Amino acid sequence: MIPTVYIIAGPTAVGKTAVAIALAQRLGTAIVSADSRQCYKGMTIGTAKPTAEELQAVKHYFIDEFPVTTQLTAADYESLALKYLSEIFAGHDAAVVCGGTGLYIKALCEGLDDMPETNKEITAKIEQDYQLHGLQWLQQAVQEGDPAFYATGEIQNPVRLIRALSFVRSAGSSITQYRTQTKKQRPFNIVKVGLELPRAQLYDRINKRVDIMMAEGLLDEVKQLLPYKALKNLQTVGYTELFDHLEGKCTLPEAVDKIKQHTRNYAKRQMTWFKKDTGINWMAADDANITEKITGLPGR
Repeated sequence: MIPTVYIIAGPTAVGKTAVAIALAQRLGTAIVSADSRQCYKGMTIGTAKPTAEELQAVKHYFIDEFPVTTQLTAADYESLALKYLSEIFAGHDAAVVCGGTGLYIKALCEGLDDMPETNKEITAKIEQDYQLHGLQWLQQAVQEGDPAFYATGEIQNPVRLIRALSFVRSAGSSITQYRTQTKKQRPFNIVKVGLELPRAQLYDRINKRVDIMMAEGLLDEVKQLLPYKALKNLQTVGYTELFDHLEGKCTLPEAVDKIKQHTRNYAKRQMTWFKKDTGINWMAADDANITEKITGLPGR
């Protein structure tokens, strides 16, 4: 019997964790996270990791596994996730993957194209310049250096922009030339589910969750990470805004408002990414019968 992977995707704060846990319990299996930040130790409140109770209820992989100084790529995730799934399938005929990092989910389901390595010194210099000059500088540099990537429209995502600029300056050619769109075959069925809520409801959940994070001690968490603020892993919504506050660039209420705004912007980008995937079955995140509906979906 071919095992099945159930992918639970969607924007931040939509309720993926609760649905994934309910589904995993129904299937009697484990969860592999597809979140590019929850895997790091010390980034707990700001990444909305599953609670201790939730982690105890269902075994999770790729949570709290690496120090914040470790820099992982989508290719690293592809390899790790396949290893986790192999371990799960040794005793189960299904597994759940849950997260909002679209590139990680794509890497797991379809594989990634083989690409030349980028020069770490070049990447470090670009990241430093981005910190000094901001997003507008980065967008202009990519537009001039890699117009083909710039034309894809992913110009609001600094991580993707830095990657594209690092690549073209290292390899001398556009990253788009290495995208073959050839999907790898996987030894399991895949069922993709996207969770969504009306925009006003989602944005209200985001705003409330940020307030809860602050009440739970997000500022103290960020203070502990201040020595690492230049790391790419910390260039993350919820952390960069509080770093600015701690450096006197804005008041705490201003920082909190920016976290809410930037999280809403991030949720919008996530939905744009996932809506391009025609293989995703979209469901209301608050559907009372959602696990039953998910398990009734055919695999691909």
